Amino acid sequence: MKKKVMVAGATGLVGKIMTKILEERNFPVDSFIPVASERSEGKTVVFSNKSVPILGFQEALALKPDIALFSAGKEVSRIWAPRLAETGCRVIDNSSCWRMDPDIRLVVPEINGHLLSAKDRIIANPNCSTIQMVMALTPLHQHYGLRRIVVSTYQSVTGSGQKGLEQLLAERNARMTDHNTDVPLSVYPRPIDLNVIPQIGTFLENGYTEEEMKMIQETQKILDDPGIRVSATTVRVPVKGGHSLSVNASFKKSFNMEEVYALLKSFPGLKIRENGTDPGFVTPMEAEGRDPVFVSRIRRDLSLDNTLDMWIVADNLRKGAALNAVQIAEKLLSF
Repeated sequence: MKKKVMVAGATGLVGKIMTKILEERNFPVDSFIPVASERSEGKTVVFSNKSVPILGFQEALALKPDIALFSAGKEVSRIWAPRLAETGCRVIDNSSCWRMDPDIRLVVPEINGHLLSAKDRIIANPNCSTIQMVMALTPLHQHYGLRRIVVSTYQSVTGSGQKGLEQLLAERNARMTDHNTDVPLSVYPRPIDLNVIPQIGTFLENGYTEEEMKMIQETQKILDDPGIRVSATTVRVPVKGGHSLSVNASFKKSFNMEEVYALLKSFPGLKIRENGTDPGFVTPMEAEGRDPVFVSRIRRDLSLDNTLDMWIVADNLRKGAALNAVQIAEKLLSF
């Protein structure tokens, strides 16, 4: 049965990719309802080769969509997600608003999509870096039991939305044209081009940032194991698209590398590049615009028993956000 599908934040980076993926995957859309802020009034978006007018939230609410994909920020989600849910709509929210709510499921379909039920009206989409990390670690956790994860991220500027990309490009353009390089720091606390910034989100009292605590808490919730110890350092890098993670994972049980490779290769949504291939790694440039989570540089940690190192790369706008949300929506079609 075809559905009325709403995309909130339809003019943003993630909203545009959500719209594109709905088309790519032939999602059964009866009517498409794009929603954005008042700044977008009078504009249109294209869906299935047709121009569709952008609506406000109140107008969209009156249309009673069946499924709503949200990527409009947590304050918007806090207000409008419950109102839509009250009408019977199923809301899949890409913000951090509902992720740690104990009554809301935090879903990566390949991992815990089977837990979704007809009762779930608001479903949370995890943080982009968390998604790609748990995708790569889940098949190993299921066999060996995760004990501890140490992760450092290399996150692209599109993780900050359009404004993050604009700051990077403005700085780069100023350098290349020999103009004044004092570009206003609209998003980041320091220049991002030719630089790295070890801060994503505000700093908390414990010294971690909001982004780091998201990775810690969301990993435990998705894997349903609060005993997994996680330490994260999240870093913004001058890359347009695609997040990269350096992960060191310790397990309760011993493993052999042949089995590790077999487990990773058999898990849906992963693509593995083995050591010894040329090159033996994947970069964010290769991952951009593609759906899989790429895992490479897989090796035994020589300094600690039952421990692996790996390099995990994915397109943060696709599997890290829009694709994961659409996959959740696909799971909801059976209810």
